Amino acid sequence: MKADGQEIYGYIKDLVSIPSPTGYTEEAIRYTENFLNTCGIGNKRTNKGALLATIKGQDDSKHRFLTAHVDTLGAMVKEIKPSGRLKLTMIGGFRWNACEGEYCKIHTADGNVYTGTILLNQTSVHVYQKMGEVKRDDDHMEVRIDAVTKSKSDTQALGIEVGDFVSFEPRAELAGDGFLKSRHLDDKASVGILLYLIKQLKEQNIALPYTTHFLISNNEEIGYGGNSNIPDETVEYLAVDMGAIGDGQTTDEYSVSICAKDSSGPYHYGLRQHLVKLAQEHDIDYRVDIYPFYGSDASAAIRAGYDIVHGLIGPGIDASHAFERTHISSIEHTANLIWHYLQSELVV
Repeated sequence: MKADGQEIYGYIKDLVSIPSPTGYTEEAIRYTENFLNTCGIGNKRTNKGALLATIKGQDDSKHRFLTAHVDTLGAMVKEIKPSGRLKLTMIGGFRWNACEGEYCKIHTADGNVYTGTILLNQTSVHVYQKMGEVKRDDDHMEVRIDAVTKSKSDTQALGIEVGDFVSFEPRAELAGDGFLKSRHLDDKASVGILLYLIKQLKEQNIALPYTTHFLISNNEEIGYGGNSNIPDETVEYLAVDMGAIGDGQTTDEYSVSICAKDSSGPYHYGLRQHLVKLAQEHDIDYRVDIYPFYGSDASAAIRAGYDIVHGLIGPGIDASHAFERTHISSIEHTANLIWHYLQSELVV
């Protein structure tokens, strides 16, 4: 099988269009649940709100486990200012300059949605001569709401309160020669890949060698999305996330990135080499890389004490946790590697 990047892009665009900052992922989980039900794949909700799908394999004594996450970066209303504008607190690890000027949505507890813009509180160069020197932090960033609100009480009258979630507009598009630009490709690109592969397994009636679980997790951005609900029979755990691009990195936007080490330490050497061998055997463009400031659901599972072999792969994502971009070829290479991995022998 050669992955169809255009079909995968359709799933990714659907997913990034669904607001799902960590803690507010119900609609994104429901999308994946409906997709799996349509494919006839058994699945269940976990107590933490994630989704676990299982395909029984020829060997049910040893299991594989793959995970990708639908939760994204976002924010929450920390304070309603006297001006009626909103002070925020971050959800996930990013810098305020990565979303300065971005359109956003405020999701109220009663189900209403208001739009707004995330701005520095001293933005106008015609008023604030030194606005370029102002620190971009919690105290200086705010949301300008697209509603007539001149005071705290005006904003509260809209139903907006402390604790309401704020999501960032994805602005997804396929640009140039196959470039996918959007916020939240981390990690909805990989969720789209897994959904596509699950559909292909069902349609092609592929018999997997081992019972395989797919966890669509919903707390990865805050560190504990996939460190529970791992069946006792699991021996291999593969996080499908993203490859980080930057100075000194081997990862690019056109290949699948195979992680050797991140901030949690080295990933399992045998599994890494197994993935490299599969890529070489099947003409899959890959890069082995180290991500210095990164952690995955697989590393969270290791920290939780699970006795598993763990690995991490994903498409190369430029400007991660900011204005993200990858190429359709990277999506396809990642899908092709997972396809062959699912049908391969276990490392242990």
